[in-house]
Amino acid sequence: MKIETAKRWFLWHKWTSLICTIFLLMLCITGLPLIFHHELEHVLEEEKVAEIPEGAQKKSLDELAAAAEALYPGERVRYVYWDEDEPNKTLFDVAPRPEAPYDSSKYVVLNDYTAAVLDRPTTDGVMNFILRLHRDMFLGIGGMLFLGLMGIVFVIAIITGVVLYGRIMKKFDFGMVRKYKSRRLHWLDTHNLIGIVTLAWATVVGITGIINALHDVVLFAWQQGQLKEMVAPYASKPPLEGQYASLDSALLVAEKAAPDMKASIITYPGTMFTSKHHYGIFMKGKTELTARLLMPVLVDAENGTLTDARKMPWYVITLFVSQPLHFGDYGGWPLKIIWALFDLATIVVLITGLYLWVARRKAAKMQWSRLNEKIEEYDEA
Repeated sequence: MKIETAKRWFLWHKWTSLICTIFLLMLCITGLPLIFHHELEHVLEEEKVAEIPEGAQKKSLDELAAAAEALYPGERVRYVYWDEDEPNKTLFDVAPRPEAPYDSSKYVVLNDYTAAVLDRPTTDGVMNFILRLHRDMFLGIGGMLFLGLMGIVFVIAIITGVVLYGRIMKKFDFGMVRKYKSRRLHWLDTHNLIGIVTLAWATVVGITGIINALHDVVLFAWQQGQLKEMVAPYASKPPLEGQYASLDSALLVAEKAAPDMKASIITYPGTMFTSKHHYGIFMKGKTELTARLLMPVLVDAENGTLTDARKMPWYVITLFVSQPLHFGDYGGWPLKIIWALFDLATIVVLITGLYLWVARRKAAKMQWSRLNEKIEEYDEA
């Protein structure tokens, strides 16, 4: 590699690293507890078990939804959720209107057998604060897109770092750390070694982070694409008013349309994941991988008949796969521990990178100061 070319690669690596380092440090520090967010939530929040009275029968979804709405007079359910880790429970999102902003939502968890209130989750917890900071720095879509841009800059820094390390390793043994040289060289070699060891992980997390930052863009593309096609026959019809068809019957229709899947979320008419005329019932697979992939089934909320059911387009599937991979949420504890170790190693890379930049600037200032002193001595002589 020519010297001029090497300098250009070095400048690209230096400035891309400096631009994104502070934000990456924030993402790595907040990402560490998010790797274990399921486990930490169980520790930080009191979990109530859904007790099943002897001989009790499961309540219908319609009964549970009515019980949730009764807790907040004048408001209606707009989303229904299930969590496999919390059996015999159903979570309802109740709001003044379907299109109301998320901060107006009230959440309530009901026992499937007794309709008793088990919990009223809020978004004020520690884990939600960390997630918001990690996801968009409390700046909404602007913050998400900015962090996505920092992800792109990070990937460029990785590529330029690999090119530079390859040039260095032509002269030295792979993994070399010059312990007995200057402190700066010691930390430079440590920085390079840890950086190359974490290369694959950092690339995966960086790319999946960029994809996740496009969450709202992907949602908009799906709304304007597949969803719009699915509800096209209803485009000229007025929004539904009054009572909707039974939730239970709509769920049966969805299960019949996707017999090898199970319901994960039900969205009410008027919400962003469906039309003003349909229940959007999102079905998921039953394996570790397919459980991450949702399939929308649209059921006419007026008469309870099937309107359409389609597999999600590739760009939505890419997002669904990227979200859990970003946090190592695929292989249970072993993968989470590996993700956490690499996260800590990346924090070391970022801190040593900052140290090297500061040390280099100090060294340059000292050299310049010494040069000025020699010039002054020469002038005095």
